[in-house]
Amino acid sequence: MLPYEAFAACYDALMTDVDYGAWAGYLVALIEEHEAPEKTLLDAACGTGTMTLLLKKAGFAVTGADASPAMLGRAAEKARAEGLQAGFVCQDLRALALHAPVGVVNCALDGVNYLTAVADLRAFFARASAVLRPGGLLLFDVSTPYKFENVIGDRTFADEAGEAAFIWYNAYDAGSALCRMQLTLFVRETDGRYRRFEEEHVQRAHTLDELEHAMRPAGLETLGAYSFMGREPARENDERWQVVARKL
Repeated sequence: MLPYEAFAACYDALMTDVDYGAWAGYLVALIEEHEAPEKTLLDAACGTGTMTLLLKKAGFAVTGADASPAMLGRAAEKARAEGLQAGFVCQDLRALALHAPVGVVNCALDGVNYLTAVADLRAFFARASAVLRPGGLLLFDVSTPYKFENVIGDRTFADEAGEAAFIWYNAYDAGSALCRMQLTLFVRETDGRYRRFEEEHVQRAHTLDELEHAMRPAGLETLGAYSFMGREPARENDERWQVVARKL
């Protein structure tokens, strides 16, 4: 089973602590400050589409892309329920492709951390660049090495919300910078019984130098690397960094 296939059913219920509205506002402000050439946007690794649809409401023509058909199904349901026009395509980050270029590519909520090999990172940046107009913007965030080493690494988390619960065990290896996440989900069925699912996720703690080095061959220039939700330069002890780059 692909990561997030089982998680799709309860992802939104277990992400209620994320302030998507503030996050979307932050991204829109960055896009305006760095002057995207047009308000067309590809939301890569869009998941269940919450951010995609908030960016649509902010005035962007949006397309969401994700490798999980189950997550995309949830995203399309949300768009229909809200009467919003948004396209959704099943695409891996390393194989993004559109019929027409866009002014912005966004990849939020750790999508880039799932790219665990240098070749995968370069492939994503190359494809993001390919779908951008000249002067277009790439925005993405990453969980930082500090977060993996000091906040989530080698720890177990559990939570429940509504019809679902999870237990999430993390094992971080500083040598490889890889964090293996064993996720056990309990989802309530219509008959009242809980069905158990298991998924494994692997993320990598990228440094800013590694990210910038991987972007250069794709013709992407870093405009800013910030402490998340702010404009201060990224710091070593941040838990999340926000990066803005431009296609040359």
